Amino acid sequence: MTEDDTQTLTVMMTEVSTKIQVLLDKQDELADNIAKIKEAVYNPDKGLYARLNRLDSRLDQLEAWKNANAKVMWVVVSVGIGLVLTTAWQTIF
Repeated sequence: MTEDDTQTLTVMMTEVSTKIQVLLDKQDELADNIAKIKEAVYNPDKGLYARLNRLDSRLDQLEAWKNANAKVMWVVVSVGIGLVLTTAWQTIF
């Protein structure tokens, strides 16, 4: 091997070593990100599933209120129509 080949080989090995170090750093960063995602999803009090459960219960309450309100509105409209018809009937006869 010549001096030039040895230098080239040394430079290539240095580049490979640098790239491997970058890969290791990125792998550590990826592991940290995955840990944060797992914490956000699976934390029983503040995680994504807990927030979805609270949202579902709020939506159920809202739907129950809407159904009750719709029934009341039908009663009010029916009574209003009945009063108008009664008044018209009394006016005609």
